[in-house]
Amino acid sequence: MKNKLDRIKMTSRQKPREEDLRGPYFRDQTAIIHASAFRRLKHKTQVFFAPENDHICTRIEHVLHVATVAATICRGLNEEDEDWNLDAELAYAAGLGHDLGHAPFGHFGEKSLTLAMKEPDKPSEPFYHEPHSLRVVDHLANNGRGLNLTYAARDAILCHNGERFEQYLEPDHGFVDLEEKAHDKARVPATWEGCIVRFADKIAYLGRDIEDALLAKFIVIEDVPKRIRDALGETNGKIINALILDLIDNTKRMGKVGLSDDKHSLITELRDFNYKRIYDHDRLVTYQGYCKAIITSLCEYLLTYGQAIIHGEKKHPIIDDRFQKYVQSIPKQYDKEGGLRLAVRDYVAGMSDNYALTCFKELTLPKPIEFN
Repeated sequence: MKNKLDRIKMTSRQKPREEDLRGPYFRDQTAIIHASAFRRLKHKTQVFFAPENDHICTRIEHVLHVATVAATICRGLNEEDEDWNLDAELAYAAGLGHDLGHAPFGHFGEKSLTLAMKEPDKPSEPFYHEPHSLRVVDHLANNGRGLNLTYAARDAILCHNGERFEQYLEPDHGFVDLEEKAHDKARVPATWEGCIVRFADKIAYLGRDIEDALLAKFIVIEDVPKRIRDALGETNGKIINALILDLIDNTKRMGKVGLSDDKHSLITELRDFNYKRIYDHDRLVTYQGYCKAIITSLCEYLLTYGQAIIHGEKKHPIIDDRFQKYVQSIPKQYDKEGGLRLAVRDYVAGMSDNYALTCFKELTLPKPIEFN
């Protein structure tokens, strides 16, 4: 039996709960989709900032892709060899929840938030969405009560790290305090399903980003290296299918989750192409400057006036009122020293692109003249 796990530990929760007919991991899925942080993903950047085109991928579409890709891989391996005994519902739950902690404006939003929250002459901890996703499900969601997910789902969410391109992964079956290990970027998931989610993240976004770049006219399909087009296909669906089938076949053969030499070489080349021609495109770099200005302005304003806002002094009704309500909804999170800085970071990180833009406009544009 390849999936040798302590089921009791992996299905344990931070607060005891009697399981119901859904089972532990399907319950995790329902908890995630009912969370406000999940709903806001529909207006958070995947690659293209605040898109007005309904067909451009947003963060919510991405997590659904990851969930379905991961569950498909689990089912494929189980059908090939029942000894794998993988739980597709765990993989689906982790896929749904893996990006709940993403800041607005995608990965550049993370960098901007890190810079905006840095204190002068003090070392700062970078903002990464992986540990913040764990913080969301453990402490911020559900008005501070958290989602009370299983250990296995929390672990897979924390360790998904779709920017690392290992060829193979094997789980670390250790049971640890996840909050203590939250910033250990080298840590691998504790389950095979978590390892699969980490691969599913890459499989889900590489081809989808190509489709969006074609719609945005950043590239034409002939720009994609012919070797990649011939081996993986020219559409997102074909790319996903080719990589899923390769991962299943190679994992079955090797006894550890990973892609064949050829396919790993191809996705590495595809990643490099996407960075050069899409993620670092001049138009996106221009937008990054706007994103930095927006997040910096929001953080500076809330850090300067946050305490006064919490105590009822309000100059800007949209951002002030909602920030006050947010902090008052989970006061125990921010009672300690440095609580305001943490509240500002959490609040801005939770914003959708659209809401961040609305707040920025409120801070920077004059109020319209009112006529009776």
